[in-house]
Amino acid sequence: MKQGLGLAVVAVALAGCIPASRAPQGPMPIEGDSITYETGPCFGRCPVYAVTVRPDGTGTFEGRRFTAVTGERSFTLSRAQYDAFAARLAPYRPASGEVRYAHGEPNCVSAPTDMPSIDVRWTRAIGDSQGLHFYLGCRRGNEAVAEALGGAIELLPVQGLIGERP
Repeated sequence: MKQGLGLAVVAVALAGCIPASRAPQGPMPIEGDSITYETGPCFGRCPVYAVTVRPDGTGTFEGRRFTAVTGERSFTLSRAQYDAFAARLAPYRPASGEVRYAHGEPNCVSAPTDMPSIDVRWTRAIGDSQGLHFYLGCRRGNEAVAEALGGAIELLPVQGLIGERP
């Protein structure tokens, strides 16, 4: 009994020795977590695809229309690439459920009707998920969201699969 108590005291004392720079910041991604980034069609030749990435470095690209590659392809990414992508999207991740920026919604009163959309789905291994739907015609008044979402995909090694932007 005394030996167990002594070990517990040592463990608590050592726990205080972890440098603050190594302490976790926010929820730590675990195996089974994923982020899916999906584009919707527009009136023209906008690339339509879905990309799913995981913190273990695995990813899947599915080219649907107007992409350099059609069908499903696997790819790998570094932990730094995953973390940068996740961090770029994090400010717009809802605490629960889904947030929508779409024509007619309070956050998008008037918008052109021929633009693509971006859907992001965060799925955690424990079973919950959050979503964000952003119609790019809702850019006016929501520039920060549009820029973060539009630039996020450039942080992943999928540009060759997507192809040239129109």
